[in-house]
Amino acid sequence: MCPILPGMDAKLENTDLYPALNPKRSGMLDVGDGHQIYWEQSGNPDGQPVIFLHGGPGAGCSPTHRRFFDPAHYRIVLFDQRGCGKSTPHASIENNTTDDLIADIEILRQHLRIERWLVFGGSWGSTLALAYGIHHPDRCRDFVLRGIFLGTAGELDWFINGIAMIFPEAHRDFKNFLPAGEQDQLMESYYRRLTDPNPEVHLPAATSWSRFESLCSTLLPGSLAGSAPPHRDNPPNGTMGGLAISRLETHYFRNSMFLEEDFIINNLDKLDGQRAMIIQGRYDIICPPVSADRLARHWPGGANAVTTMIVNDAGHSALEPGIRRALVQATDQFRS
Repeated sequence: MCPILPGMDAKLENTDLYPALNPKRSGMLDVGDGHQIYWEQSGNPDGQPVIFLHGGPGAGCSPTHRRFFDPAHYRIVLFDQRGCGKSTPHASIENNTTDDLIADIEILRQHLRIERWLVFGGSWGSTLALAYGIHHPDRCRDFVLRGIFLGTAGELDWFINGIAMIFPEAHRDFKNFLPAGEQDQLMESYYRRLTDPNPEVHLPAATSWSRFESLCSTLLPGSLAGSAPPHRDNPPNGTMGGLAISRLETHYFRNSMFLEEDFIINNLDKLDGQRAMIIQGRYDIICPPVSADRLARHWPGGANAVTTMIVNDAGHSALEPGIRRALVQATDQFRS
């Protein structure tokens, strides 16, 4: 059994994020299928490479994400996955699957001439990090994982239905956005609206979906007021935010994340020899701690290879104080 730390507080060596910094290189990379992905590099160009995998699917990266890493040590690589952030076409679900994203990561790695990198992912990013690692273990140099999501049917059902047990008001509004006759098929009903070409149809649905997710993402609703809302993209065309994450999430959810059931747990042996640090909010309602516990218990090498930090005063968002402190501590501990 891996060690579980009781709570992240001021005892950490680094109590918050590193200072803001700007990219030193950036660009658009053609990955085929009509998609171009935005990428950027900051920090030490000769430092230890780390790849940041954002959540969603569809959330996109933000400047804050660079600040989880010591810029004097790390070569920090961020990119917007297909269809979100600055990548184009925006909010596109065409040729957008887990295997496509895994292939894009490899194309980017080769483009930047990186041999191996530390893999950092939260929420859906943890799923993608693990799936990428299983396919390309020789390209990974350990993992920092937050808010674990294994892509299983039970986790998807919890997000769509089970959350109502904890956030009944938010779930009721989420459901009541739809006509009464469509409320028994929340996923399909939202998907039809979110993929409708008419902005008068898909934009209100996107607002409802992303509002529901944001309300459930922190221990204290509204506690990140003034910060970028969790899982909210910033579309380059100036349209209402939230379209990419809502459209891509329903696309991936209704396709079981394009993964076989229990794909990650059943293939963790491919990561034998890799280390992981798991950071999990005790009151994470989007991705409950049971998945983090399950991942830790199945990690090859057991307690010698994996450490779980349970942050007792946090929910799901990476920007909650305890979570962000733990993430900075984790990346500091993985410095060579």
